[in-house]
Amino acid sequence: MNVKKTFTIILLFLLIFSTFSAVAADDDRSYTIDQAFIELTIGNNGLLHVDERYDYSFDGNFRGVYRDIPLKAGESIDNIEVNVDGAYATFKESDDNGQKHIKIYLYSDEAHTKGIRDCDVSVYISYDMKNVVTLFNDVGGLQYKLWGDEWDVGVGSVDVQVNLPGDKNNEYFLNPQEFNASSDLKGDTITAKTTSIPKGDFYELLVLMPLDDFNDASYAKHVDENGRDMIMKNLNDSVNGRNFWNTTYLVLGLLSLLSPIVAVFTYLRYGREPKVDYEGIYEREPPTDDPPEVVNALYASGDIGTPNMDGFEATILNLIDKKVLSINTVTDSETETNDLYIEFTGDTGTLKSNEKQVYDILHRFSDGNTLNLSTLNTTLSSESNAEWFMDQYHDWQKGVENHLASRINEEFNDTGTTIASILGVGGLAAGILIGVLGLWSELKSGTYAMVGGIFLVAFSLFIMRFDDDKFGQWTPEGRVRYLKWKNFKKFLKDNSLIKEHPPESIVVWRKYLIYGASLGVADKVYESMKLQEQNYSGLYDDDIFLYHHYGGYYMMHHALYTGESTVNSSSDSGGFGGVGGGSGGGGGGAF
Repeated sequence: MNVKKTFTIILLFLLIFSTFSAVAADDDRSYTIDQAFIELTIGNNGLLHVDERYDYSFDGNFRGVYRDIPLKAGESIDNIEVNVDGAYATFKESDDNGQKHIKIYLYSDEAHTKGIRDCDVSVYISYDMKNVVTLFNDVGGLQYKLWGDEWDVGVGSVDVQVNLPGDKNNEYFLNPQEFNASSDLKGDTITAKTTSIPKGDFYELLVLMPLDDFNDASYAKHVDENGRDMIMKNLNDSVNGRNFWNTTYLVLGLLSLLSPIVAVFTYLRYGREPKVDYEGIYEREPPTDDPPEVVNALYASGDIGTPNMDGFEATILNLIDKKVLSINTVTDSETETNDLYIEFTGDTGTLKSNEKQVYDILHRFSDGNTLNLSTLNTTLSSESNAEWFMDQYHDWQKGVENHLASRINEEFNDTGTTIASILGVGGLAAGILIGVLGLWSELKSGTYAMVGGIFLVAFSLFIMRFDDDKFGQWTPEGRVRYLKWKNFKKFLKDNSLIKEHPPESIVVWRKYLIYGASLGVADKVYESMKLQEQNYSGLYDDDIFLYHHYGGYYMMHHALYTGESTVNSSSDSGGFGGVGGGSGGGGGGAF
């Protein structure tokens, strides 16, 4: 990217956001959620019954709405019911990436042949949740998002009613406090009403209840430790921390307009690449003999020096190529589906430390010397398995990073990258806080803070989308290698190029698949192989090809994602009480 292009992009952002309030999106349909009603009933057996009502106002043609409800480890939803006023409806429910997905189709006619248009519809959803109420040794607790931060639109207001199992010694807290319009606790009932909640914000309840109110609480989560003091500490720390950062970033926000100026000077000083004597269009062979995880870390991951999941998968393919691992499939006679197995049969004595670590990670989940890759995703849904796996995965990343430390210093100057990272992360946090503070303010100057916050968020996200090398700088040697690997990736992605210059043997195809995985384009290489399979005998006897053919690449990638998601979403009792950490919430939208 040259200087002229950089200045042009920055000026465009300034122009767009300076006129933000005067420009409206050109859309032929829209909808709002004018009001929501949430009623929670906490049973003395620990079961949480939820009744939700959403009042939609539709402008234009729509087919329906959907509701996504996240589930933490151990939580479940049963007995879902959906009713609708103002339209006819059917619904479907499914489990999707750790959440319950409810899709509600709306019709204007009883025969269910026409969608809805320009109307008001109320949607009622009810369900039971297990293992959401938590019983400690000294107190029962429920932390629940009454309104989630994943809705496509905000809500005009939320009316809340919480029915408690007892009417004595109950305590409740509603956060963030700026959305509280009114709240009250009378006997065994909490009522509350919110102000409008913008898109991207949440509203959460924390209620503490005596243990005597629960009898045979088989539907509650039980934690064998005292909880009240810990919960109150977490709550107070979270609230105080929120207030502290609001004040801190308000001061920093006054300097927000310096962010694009600093970014421009950072690029001019550290981001312009050296001129090199290389003008290749594409490369037909891997430009260097580096192992795939190194290629991924240096030239493909975006975070230069640190490999990502593509590098991990490429290492697995490399182990298959080295005959340390082999592939086998077993067909289930009932379902007629194929289970994919990795066999640990080779000699690991010649493996490098990073390769041996990947081998050991996979072997940990094997049965003897066989790993059923088809079930690894389910295995990593377990919190303990996922934590172990991700710890080992991060150790592997660190090992590759340490191995490349001296080489990175020779090939890449990351000073500009560090400055841009600070600008992006710091600016994003500052921009969000400045915008919210401006929105809350009753002073006229609050408008300027809100617009400044929106600009800073947009510019920070713009900065954060760049790879390391956009503000950092390759050395001449590193630049040539980067360009060659980039052109090799372009060759692998372009089926017409491979068709024009096809490999001469399966051995080269294997190399293409391995490095295609490290560069994030293994699926493109596999598609090219299938198109030309008639030219290569023994293709379906090759383990690397079979790994892709039976979905191994996607199984492993999904398992890696599941392990990461399980660890990130898991929540033990130590985090109970912190604002924003509750169950429920999620969001929804219209289609």
